[in-house]
Amino acid sequence: MSSINLVGRDRNTPYRDKGMLNVPVAAGEVIPAGFIVVVNAAGYAELGTAATGLTYIGRAEEFVDNTDGLNGDVSILVKTDKAFQFANSSTDPVTQASFGKLCYIANGETVAETDASGTLSPAGIVVGIDQDGVWVQ
Repeated sequence: MSSINLVGRDRNTPYRDKGMLNVPVAAGEVIPAGFIVVVNAAGYAELGTAATGLTYIGRAEEFVDNTDGLNGDVSILVKTDKAFQFANSSTDPVTQASFGKLCYIANGETVAETDASGTLSPAGIVVGIDQDGVWVQ
């Protein structure tokens, strides 16, 4: 138990809304608006690709080109806390059986049902499948 006297010690704790994040972009990256954004092992934003070790964070809200820059020279606005519709893989399609389960990043605009024997990173939870694609939360 703390012996600190907290009487009269209100705190104005800073906060940040979760719906939009401003994320530093990795060196050499180009990320188009509307595409899957991930962060690499170092915590920098990249375009979603078929690779391991990436963490899905959401959808790019703007086009960013850091081709000639270093890590963090530019940042990208990423929308989170929404379900986004991405294309369904033609070779490993997400099916209704995946509803409520993880799907995986096949590329910057496509998701797959499986991790392709451990070669793809998770995209998020499947919350819908229709003729236009897969809804990922």
